[in-house]
Amino acid sequence: MKTLKPILSATVATLMLSGCYNQPGLVQDGSYNRTKTGAVLGALAGAVTGYNTKGKNKKKRAAIGALAGAVLGGGAGYALDKQANEVARALGTGVTNDPLAALDPSRDIIVSKTDDYVKLIFRDKMMFSTGSSKLQSRARGKVNKVAQLLNNYPQTVVGVAGFTDDKGSYEYNEKLSKKRAVSVANILGAYTTKGCSYDKAIAPNNTASNRALNRRVEVYLYANKNRMSDPCN
Repeated sequence: MKTLKPILSATVATLMLSGCYNQPGLVQDGSYNRTKTGAVLGALAGAVTGYNTKGKNKKKRAAIGALAGAVLGGGAGYALDKQANEVARALGTGVTNDPLAALDPSRDIIVSKTDDYVKLIFRDKMMFSTGSSKLQSRARGKVNKVAQLLNNYPQTVVGVAGFTDDKGSYEYNEKLSKKRAVSVANILGAYTTKGCSYDKAIAPNNTASNRALNRRVEVYLYANKNRMSDPCN
């Protein structure tokens, strides 16, 4: 129980800190789950580290470690939450985690977020001409807006992935999807680019409307490289 007390105190401190991060004005999404999760995990890690450090007054060191960990962990989470809302505003949309949003053909851009990243989906119809990897002017303007915002977050790690429908060979679509990803990645200064061909389809490739849903570019904004995953799987 003596070991648990400073950790429980850290959790209380974390909840107080997560409340402090609930800044007004970011109206697109108010959950700030990454802020709270990061603060909780950071506080617990800091408390354990502080408590196990050699020397006297373990409880005090645990509390100090908890506060430091919560600030660092919550700060990283807050940056992702803030980015999601700022990007959505700049692109003229909101933040949604509704899985049905990806199946709505009227939505050219979708911004969502998880505990690990902010995700942007750009529909192919607004991005490229058929068979081309050259960004259309409207699409270039949208991607440039994201790039400008990322200048305020130099710690953000960007990944870009391209996806196609299943018309044509897998190899052809893999090359095309990679070229399209690179066109976006060059503007954003991405850390990684992937051509996913027709893997990870949003909808079955059995109608023209479904194929249009599958043709897309996805942009991932990560807090650090350790959070990155393979977008094709």
